[in-house]
Order: sequence, then structure tokens, then C-alpha cells
Amino acid sequence: MQKKNKKIIDSLKLNSKDVGSSEVQIGLLSEKINNLTNHFKKNKNDKHSTRGLLYAVNRRKRLLEYLKSNNSESYKNILTKLKLRK
Repeated sequence: MQKKNKKIIDSLKLNSKDVGSSEVQIGLLSEKINNLTNHFKKNKNDKHSTRGLLYAVNRRKRLLEYLKSNNSESYKNILTKLKLRK
């Protein structure tokens, strides 16, 4: 898990010390969402993790809206890198 997070941070960071920008947070949340959706394919009745998934999806949505309103160029780049919208 740590290696995946490090890889995501390295691919999306804006400068050498960046670990908390919107782009990095969106990337980490996307990875968490993907892991949880794979988890639900095996465990359909896991209601407690469903809450965590909904929280992560809504948080990523709010971060994307923030990025779209403040930095549209970065918004477009993050969508293409993470393949979120078609």
C-alpha cells in the first residue's frame, strides 16, 4: 500500500515537497475508491465499508469541483491522467 501511494504521489506532485495538493489528494482517493470497489466484488454485504466508499467518492467530487473552479488546466490534466471522465 505504501509503495502504491508513493507512486501516485510521485506521478501527480507539483514540486519536490508536494504531498497534499488537490491533485495528489484526488489521486489517492481514486486509488482508495478502486480498492473498495474490488473489495465489494467479493463482499457484497459489507455495509460498514459502503459508508467509507461514499465518503471517499463525495470528497473526491468536492476536490474536483474546487480544482475545476480554480485551475481548469490542472483539472483537465488530472482527468486524463486518472481516466476519470470520458
